[in-house]
Amino acid sequence: MNTDNTEQHHREVLENLAKESLVERKRARRWGIFFKLLTFVYVSFLVLAVVGAMIGDAAVKRGPHTALVDLQGVIAADAGASADRMTQGLRDAFEDPNTKGVILRINSPGGSPVQSSYINREIQRLRAAHPDIPLYAVVEDVCASGGYFVAAAADRIYVNESSVVGSIGVLSSGFGFVGTLEKLGVERRLYTAGEHKGFMDPFSPQNDADKAHLEQLLGQIHQQFIAVVRAGRGDRLSDNPDLFSGLFWTGEEAIRLGLADEIGSAGQVARDVIGEEKVVDFTPREDLVGRLAEQLGVGAAKVLAETLGITAPVGGLR
Repeated sequence: MNTDNTEQHHREVLENLAKESLVERKRARRWGIFFKLLTFVYVSFLVLAVVGAMIGDAAVKRGPHTALVDLQGVIAADAGASADRMTQGLRDAFEDPNTKGVILRINSPGGSPVQSSYINREIQRLRAAHPDIPLYAVVEDVCASGGYFVAAAADRIYVNESSVVGSIGVLSSGFGFVGTLEKLGVERRLYTAGEHKGFMDPFSPQNDADKAHLEQLLGQIHQQFIAVVRAGRGDRLSDNPDLFSGLFWTGEEAIRLGLADEIGSAGQVARDVIGEEKVVDFTPREDLVGRLAEQLGVGAAKVLAETLGITAPVGGLR
C-alpha cells in the first residue's frame, strides 16, 4: 500500500508540475506577444510622427496655390457636408498665406436650410476679411436648393452645360395614415398639453389651422432663401417669374437666367481665372492617424487584458 501511495503521489506531483509548466509557458507567450505589440505601437507612432512632420514641412513649402474645398452630398449637421466641416475647410483655405484664390466645388442636392445658411454667412465673412482672395463656386452634377444657397455667396459661379442648378424653394413632406388606421380598426389615442403639440400628426386628421401655419413657416424660409440669392447675385438675375418657384435648370440655361456666370471646371478656373494651376485640397478629411492610434491602443489593451487574465471584453469598457 505504501508503494502504491508513493507512486500515486509522484504521479500527482508530476502532473502538477506539467500543468504549472504549461501555464507558465502560456503566460510567457502572452507577455511576449504583448511586448512585441508594444514595440510595434512605439515604432508606428514614430513613423506617424515623421510622416506628420513631413506633411507639415510640405505644407509650409507648397508655395502659391489655388485652394480647393469640396462640398459633396446632402448638407446636414451629421453629414460630411456639415457646416462645421465646411467652414473649417474654408477658414483653413483663406488663412493659408499662400492661397491666391479659393474654389468651392459643389455637388449637392441641398439639405438643411440652417446648415446652408451657416456656410453662406461664413463665406461672406471670410470674403470680407480677405478681400484679396476671391472665392469661386464650381458646380459639378448638381447644385440645388441648399447647395445653391451656399453657392450664392461666391464671387462667381461656374457650371458645366449639363449641371443641374436651382430649386430655390422650401418643402416639407409627410404622410397621412388616418384612413388606413380606420380600415384596420385601429383607434388613434393622442394626448397633448398644448393646443398645437400634435402639430401635423400623421395619424390624426389634417387640421386647417396647422396646415396654414406650416405654409406660413415655409413661406418665411423661402423669402429668406430668395433674399440670400438676390444679395449674392444682384442684378445678374433675370426677371423670369419661375426663378424662385423651385424649378431647376441645366447649367447652360442657368447662365441665361443669371443663376450662374460661365462654363468652367475646377482645373480651368484655377489655371485661367485665379492664375495658379497648382491646387491644394483643404477639404476636412477623416482623421486616419487618430483612427489608427485608437485601433493600436485597443489592440494593446486587449492583449494586456488577456495576459493579466481579465475576461471582460475591452470594447465594453471604453
